[in-house]
Amino acid sequence: MLFMVLCYDKPNSVNLRMETRPAHLSYLQDAGERVKIAGPLMSAGETPEPIGSLIVIDGASEMAVKLFAENDPYNTAGLFERVEIMEWKAGLGAWLPE
Repeated sequence: MLFMVLCYDKPNSVNLRMETRPAHLSYLQDAGERVKIAGPLMSAGETPEPIGSLIVIDGASEMAVKLFAENDPYNTAGLFERVEIMEWKAGLGAWLPE
């Protein structure tokens, strides 16, 4: 089952995000093919900066995905103000399974 994990950073936390980024990327890579797509949410304006994260992950259950999100190094470092998890149904995209 696919889930969307939408994470919102605490205000003024770009430095914490950058410091924690290598551990976060390693964590996502360790999840292998379960992570379908992931990347930062960017602010609007002349000089966009990261303000959150979007992860689409294949999980056994919402609880499994919640545990995954809770153990994300960004979360354990205190970066996220809030996290939303919703079941997601893929519609279009080259990476979709047959």
